[in-house]
Amino acid sequence: MKVLLVGVGGVGEAIASIAKERPWVEQIVLADYNLKRAEEVAARLGDPKRFPVEFVDASKQETIEELARKYGVDLIMNSVDPVFNKQIFDAAYNAGVHYMDMAMTLSEPHPEHPHELPGIKLGDYQFEKARAWQEKGLLALVGIGVEPGMADVFARYAQDHLFDEIDEIGIRDGANIEIEGYEFAPNFSIWTTIEECLNPPVIWEQDKGWYTTAPFSEPEVFDFPEIGPVEVVNVEHEEVLLVPRWVKAKRVTFKYGLGDQFIGVLKTLHMLGLDKKEKINVKGVEVAPRDVVAACLPDPAHLGDKMKGKTCAGTWVKGKKDGKEREVYLYQVADNEECMRRWGCQAVVAQTAFSAVIAWDLVKHGTWQGTGVLGPEAFPPEPFMEKMADYGFPYGIKEMS
Repeated sequence: MKVLLVGVGGVGEAIASIAKERPWVEQIVLADYNLKRAEEVAARLGDPKRFPVEFVDASKQETIEELARKYGVDLIMNSVDPVFNKQIFDAAYNAGVHYMDMAMTLSEPHPEHPHELPGIKLGDYQFEKARAWQEKGLLALVGIGVEPGMADVFARYAQDHLFDEIDEIGIRDGANIEIEGYEFAPNFSIWTTIEECLNPPVIWEQDKGWYTTAPFSEPEVFDFPEIGPVEVVNVEHEEVLLVPRWVKAKRVTFKYGLGDQFIGVLKTLHMLGLDKKEKINVKGVEVAPRDVVAACLPDPAHLGDKMKGKTCAGTWVKGKKDGKEREVYLYQVADNEECMRRWGCQAVVAQTAFSAVIAWDLVKHGTWQGTGVLGPEAFPPEPFMEKMADYGFPYGIKEMS
């Protein structure tokens, strides 16, 4: 398999590092706007023929298409902030190759009732083009990171094997990771974090369909394996848009453990207008406030040696099995020290990356087959879960009732 990897930040580096161990991965083109960063990753991987470096401006669709054709790739893997998703998604279609991403095309809040009704939903742009992809015989597998991605696979597994009737599927994410030497340093892309945390969260209910609520709503304390109790709140996320398309449940939610400090910072950024992604004029220079915030914070890709702790991602499911109430949590815990030792990447980006490489594996070897625009729930979950331990990310199932 030949892959054009668009974006070689923290997650992109982790994808390449995990894929390096797999001999069926013939070539990964490391393409990034920051050429120095791509060269740095290539030097660590140590095989220039297998990991060539290219400059790419992800906002320029034609340059992505040119690289895909130059290297004759089978797949374009989108590993940049989702503001570039439309161009990369369309480039793969035009180049006639498969496509994967870890976050879908962006939403736009309802102009009049943002906390009650969805406007443009996550992934709407992609799903509107599903028939064209299907007619061309191409697969666009969207949302194949950890959340979304692994969590969606767990939802499908719960439906197929653990429940006869599902009342609620809730993605729950928490961590106890600390970063030494920084009062505030996100361990994931701040651009993406601002987007998903300050947008109105989406909830799905069988009788209502998709609707929205206020950011940070419905706080609850969730007891995470190997971590303990963490307060989690509603956050906009792809699983709520993906799971109901293939899994039958009465309610679907996503809640994330942000912490009071993080929520306070995000609220302040919003109050000051520093969360905006539209460019403004600053002394003759056009710049997006959110890009300024990102530039002022440390790069998550270089924080691994300062991070300590674990992160837990998973899918909580409540319903009935054989007439009895049941409640389970399917999860994966990544330890930062272990991830740094094995792949040289911090836990949050490594945990995000492994699902993508497993998906490459399953598509490459014909285990997952399909055309059109599909989420992870569209495929049988067992082959994915069977490979998780081999890839260094074993899953667990905790009975909670």
